[in-house]
Amino acid sequence: MTVERIDALVVGAGPSGLMAAGALTRADRRVVVAETKPSAGRKLLMAGKSGLNLTRAEPFADFLTAYREAADWLRPMLEAFGPGEVRDWAESLGQPVFTGSSGRVFPKAMKASPLLRAWLSGLNAEMRLRWRWQGFERDAVQFSTPDGVRLVRPDVTVLALGGGSWARLGSDAAWLPWLAAEGVEIATIRPANMGFRVDWSPHMARHFGAPVKGCALSAGGQRVRAEFIVSQRGVEGGGIYALYRELRDGAGLTLDLFPELPEAEIARRLARPRGKASRANYLRKTLGLTGARAALLNECLRPMPEGNELAVKLKALPLKLAGPRPLDEAISTSGGVTRAAVDDGLMLRARPGVFVAGEMLDWEAPTGGYLLTACLATGLWAGRHAAAWR
Repeated sequence: MTVERIDALVVGAGPSGLMAAGALTRADRRVVVAETKPSAGRKLLMAGKSGLNLTRAEPFADFLTAYREAADWLRPMLEAFGPGEVRDWAESLGQPVFTGSSGRVFPKAMKASPLLRAWLSGLNAEMRLRWRWQGFERDAVQFSTPDGVRLVRPDVTVLALGGGSWARLGSDAAWLPWLAAEGVEIATIRPANMGFRVDWSPHMARHFGAPVKGCALSAGGQRVRAEFIVSQRGVEGGGIYALYRELRDGAGLTLDLFPELPEAEIARRLARPRGKASRANYLRKTLGLTGARAALLNECLRPMPEGNELAVKLKALPLKLAGPRPLDEAISTSGGVTRAAVDDGLMLRARPGVFVAGEMLDWEAPTGGYLLTACLATGLWAGRHAAAWR
């Protein structure tokens, strides 16, 4: 079979791959981008449907803590391309940004498509769509394509194939056995920023889709004030995603339904005579407890206690989870190519000339701009080091 010689190959046309391709082209490398899907940036476009959260405006030291044990590994990459650089980059593509009250940074267009179009139009690279990577064939890279199996022999390669979630958008972790066969150390892929299953009773059905506001959530010693969603499958949304690591590791979830009221004040109000009022009306009148929060109380407390004992539970209501939602439903994944498997430039030690970026690497972070910033930063870092490889 004929083997095509090319200068630089990027596999994957998501944020990391496109950043790597840009770095290579700016270094005058002739770049081919191979993408398994019919178009580029599909996961980015999906993220933009709810407002594209590019990064976060906060002190760099605080920003870095979101990456926990991977923070020192990612530090030089995020110092080179962190929140400020992300904002400048977006605006260089004609996409002005703004910072919300929570510190999250969005393009004013509040979607990904204008940014992606501008990005692709300025990318001086050859895009080969529906090219699916099939691993290595000695010193060549194999693809299945609309025209059959193709082999290319690049002088340098950047792999940016994503993690293991949202397979329909291209991130299916099919690369795992091929890199493992090359002797690359890989940490187990696990879901991150995901919802959790709850075995609801039938009475919860009318609350599916309802946001639960005005709560504080606690797990594993961590506490957050954020809303979450009650769904048919369980619970999801910002408050849950903020605690996903503790919950994934088995910590119990408790809800403070009245974070602004001390327990003593709740107990004082519950000491008022109930009279002939139903329990639901009594709690509505004394505490303003209605809707999904009231439904959660009824779901989680059977039988319902009274007085001081009820006040305690309203401040720490246990919600029993039945495990995380499936890997493919997660917003992102943890695990992947370990730090030990790459050098300081993100080149595979087992495969010189092959660099890795984005969610393929073993790091994880919460939503809120941290994920996308690190994908962009690692893609740029890998691309710059790949450009210097000879």
